Amino acid sequence: MKTMKGVNFEKELAEVTEYWSPRVVGRVNDQYLKVAKCKGEFVWHKHDNEDELFLVVYGQLRIEFEDGAAVLEKGDFTVVPKNTLHKPVADEECGIVLIETITTLHTGDTVTSLTKTIDQQLSN
Repeated sequence: MKTMKGVNFEKELAEVTEYWSPRVVGRVNDQYLKVAKCKGEFVWHKHDNEDELFLVVYGQLRIEFEDGAAVLEKGDFTVVPKNTLHKPVADEECGIVLIETITTLHTGDTVTSLTKTIDQQLSN
């Protein structure tokens, strides 16, 4: 994890090799800052006790909800409130920043082959 110096999200994203595999690049109090590359569909999931912020660095990300979707372009962000079922989708490669409480599980209440532990996200 980088500390006490500038962190460039685009440079950090260039080091990510796997889609849907977040990498922790910073920490502010009890929040991790993570970068991830997205392509295709993630899984439907929710985080019972934590909000989650998605910020698009490049590309386009669609976050589907039970009652609609939010489409995010470069520079856009949205907050998914706790206990909200959602599924991120990227038709083309997209680079994002996530801000999540350190207790947030990668795929929330759903465990799949895409699920990454915090230890995996820290060492990624």
